[in-house]
Amino acid sequence: MNNTAGGSRTVRTASAVLAVAALTAGLAGCGGESLESKQPGSSGGGKGELVVGSAGFTESTLMAQLYAQLLRDAGYTTSVRTLKNRELYEPALEKGQIDIVPEYAATLAEFLNVKENGQKAKPVASSDVAATVAALKKFAEPRGLEVLPAGEAVDQNAFAVTKEFARKHELKTLSDLGRSGLDIELAAGDECSVRPFCKPGLEKKYGISISSVDPKGVGTTPAKQAVKDGTDQMVLTTTTDATLRDFGLVLLEDDKKLQNADNVLPVANAESAGGKDVRAVLGKLTKVLTTRDLVELNRSIDAERRKPADVAREYLESKGLITK
Repeated sequence: MNNTAGGSRTVRTASAVLAVAALTAGLAGCGGESLESKQPGSSGGGKGELVVGSAGFTESTLMAQLYAQLLRDAGYTTSVRTLKNRELYEPALEKGQIDIVPEYAATLAEFLNVKENGQKAKPVASSDVAATVAALKKFAEPRGLEVLPAGEAVDQNAFAVTKEFARKHELKTLSDLGRSGLDIELAAGDECSVRPFCKPGLEKKYGISISSVDPKGVGTTPAKQAVKDGTDQMVLTTTTDATLRDFGLVLLEDDKKLQNADNVLPVANAESAGGKDVRAVLGKLTKVLTTRDLVELNRSIDAERRKPADVAREYLESKGLITK
């Protein structure tokens, strides 16, 4: 994992094609025993048992806790199980080994697209949330998966500069940066030079001059420190990075929608967890959860070292979604 709350999300976007290539090997190496129970036997009501999946990074663990506690309050017996990546938890979801998982619309759409059509599959995700979710459903439903509605909260690639740099050059958006004509040294993963949502996209869509890519990783502490120190001028991170302000950094708005719609949404096994009741319960969270909420919740876990279950419970109580 990177040192950002959303670090692994960027890996999802940048590597969906490469990740699927490892699917068979990953499953063969782990088998059915890869399910690690993080919260076995959680108490609940009489509506049945549901297992919520988590990929193990901060935000996924948090979302899994939010789902599990909401469903428990609604009368289900719930537990949270962690599988380290999508190559493991997506097949487990299809098989009913887990029942629900927090997901990201564009990334899952492309994952299933490549799984279905191969590594040279034409992309189906875009910056249009409705179109991306519709494309996701076309791949998910034949696999026995139910895609629940997406909300406002989104975790996608983002670019940050120092507050001083933004103030000096009057920058609020990536378009502003393109118009400035400044040469930018970009701290990012080494794959940024060829990924369409990184250097090539910034140059083509915004006219930003990227003089070099400093391969310090996506949203890592060294990458953000390099921008803070002035070694680089901009860093590739994510919209839910919980530590930007610790480095004096601010995001520049992706005003021309370079990034795909990686809005957060629940995906369920249609047979074991599909239906109006689960949709209604989780829909209450989807309607209120914002990107800013995710940033602060991730910060509580990563910076303040609080337990995800406690952070989730406090948030749900504050929104009146569960009883105290």
